[in-house]
Amino acid sequence: MPRLSAKNQLTVPVGVLEDAGLRAGDAVIVRAVGAGRLEVERVDDLIDEFAGTLDYPPDALRELRDEWDR
Repeated sequence: MPRLSAKNQLTVPVGVLEDAGLRAGDAVIVRAVGAGRLEVERVDDLIDEFAGTLDYPPDALRELRDEWDR
């Protein structure tokens, strides 16, 4: 059974990582979701989830680009 080290590090079993589709080098966000519970989520999953969710007025990007050209 993995234990939390004195340096607050945790070794996650390989099988758990494989089941979650996580690999060495993946960027992740770790958040507390309750007493004694953590949630780990790959960052690119968050990008897929929230990409395109901001609602800009129709010409907002054009106006920003025009500002750069000045």
